[in-house]
Amino acid sequence: MSNHDHNAHADANAHGSMKSYVIGFVLSIILTILPLVIVLNGLMSKTATIIFILIMAALQFVVQLFFFMHIRDEKKPRFNMIALIFGLVILLTVVAGSIWIMAYNVVG
Repeated sequence: MSNHDHNAHADANAHGSMKSYVIGFVLSIILTILPLVIVLNGLMSKTATIIFILIMAALQFVVQLFFFMHIRDEKKPRFNMIALIFGLVILLTVVAGSIWIMAYNVVG
């Protein structure tokens, strides 16, 4: 096997297999259809529906990271994982701060 063939083979393995992509795609479809069915059929109360949609969105985020962004395939050091966590901390801080300000900003 030539060096070029070896590198091409290594690159193909580094980006995931067809099985991994199909599993990720099927999970993404399921996690998209479930909230749609719940909303269209009114199977839960409004609060429960919102919570269910948020949970499905979080699971969709995890599926995207693991099956398409290959976050688990990374070698040490885990710079991408650290950057992702830092970004999530900033995002949660901004969202929580905005909600706090909107909830407790009483004028007058």
